[in-house]
Amino acid sequence: MTLTAEQLQIASLIDEQVKRVVSKGGDEVAVLTELFDYMPGFKQLLATAGPGEMDQLCERFDGFYRYAKILENLAAGIQSGAIQVPK
Repeated sequence: MTLTAEQLQIASLIDEQVKRVVSKGGDEVAVLTELFDYMPGFKQLLATAGPGEMDQLCERFDGFYRYAKILENLAAGIQSGAIQVPK
């Protein structure tokens, strides 16, 4: 499938913001904190991306890939119980 202009725009915005945070010396926590408002856009990409499209976005935008990996690691930690979340 072909990525839409909206998908590319969302991924590009996330990419730019991650790079901005990292360029200031930000770590994974800083990225999560600074990009909190970008999570709905990321979720929209997850919901609308066809097979392989998230991979395409990750290959094209390294900051976006970094954000995706942070969220993936966070989700895995919550699922395994290594990260406790309030109920």
